[in-house]
Amino acid sequence: MPKQNEPLVTHIYTADPSAHVFEGKIYVYPSHDLDHEKQSNDNGDQYDMEDYHVLSMDNPDAPCVDHGQALHIKDVPWAKQQMWAPDAAFKNNTYYLFFPARDHDNIFRIGVATSASPAGPFTPEPSYIPGSFSIDPAVFIDSDNRAYMYFGGLWGGQLEKWQTGSFVPEAEGPAADAPALGPIVAELSEDMLTFKTAPQEISIVDENGQPLLAGDEERRYFEGPWMHTYNGRYYLSYSTGSTHKLVYAVSESPTGPFTFKGTILTPVIGWTTHHSIVEFDGKWYLFYHDSSLSGGADNKRSVKFTELKYNEDGTIVTIHPYDKA
Repeated sequence: MPKQNEPLVTHIYTADPSAHVFEGKIYVYPSHDLDHEKQSNDNGDQYDMEDYHVLSMDNPDAPCVDHGQALHIKDVPWAKQQMWAPDAAFKNNTYYLFFPARDHDNIFRIGVATSASPAGPFTPEPSYIPGSFSIDPAVFIDSDNRAYMYFGGLWGGQLEKWQTGSFVPEAEGPAADAPALGPIVAELSEDMLTFKTAPQEISIVDENGQPLLAGDEERRYFEGPWMHTYNGRYYLSYSTGSTHKLVYAVSESPTGPFTFKGTILTPVIGWTTHHSIVEFDGKWYLFYHDSSLSGGADNKRSVKFTELKYNEDGTIVTIHPYDKA
């Protein structure tokens, strides 16, 4: 059975874990890295995943079960390639799987598939969510039952191509001394299949209320958003990409603005870092990935988890993944 900071499974490569407690168990929705050699580049062409598996554990000390293929790109009419980091949610007595992929015009969109079981298999909607773009959907259902999707990733994730509200292939990101691009949030409709509100950019600011700058690669948003609440406050966590950290910011509102607070996880083996945070039986856990199982291959990663702890003031204790306990 998996131990903390060890791969959940070793028979396949997994990444980008979205963990949830459904039906009293921990379910993990990762992307599925293919076991082949690929040249890495900033466009992310090495990440050419084509299906999803669902993992589950009865508790953090229990064996991890692979429930098999839950969705394949061949069954998604609008999708062409690259099924990247997914997420799942439960509402309306239905399990929803949200996932990005390139459409037939090579533009990343976000799709949704449904199932009666948290383990799948999932049946995709025939088209992507209207108005969706970029990558890394994370869906958060608030205490008032309103559902929000957070998404967006730079570089291969195409977020900077959408600064005008439409796709501009040659667009580049802001100058280093300009405000950084933030993640996008949109409230979902009651049926979870469309956006109820238009996507809007989230502002992430420093302790003085000033926007983080694009050149502030230690703190600025890059990809992989996640939302959770703790003691009534909203925690937006994300990857810094080029500096390979998981960091977080806090707000009184699910749509921000968010004030930067600090680092959750220091860099792991491999270029990317992507995570989720979940509470189970009174303890909090960070799910993440690294490339240690494959010897450092960017496109062959493995999901891991470790306990996450808070200080009395609500800040998160920084985790150093390779420190000996």
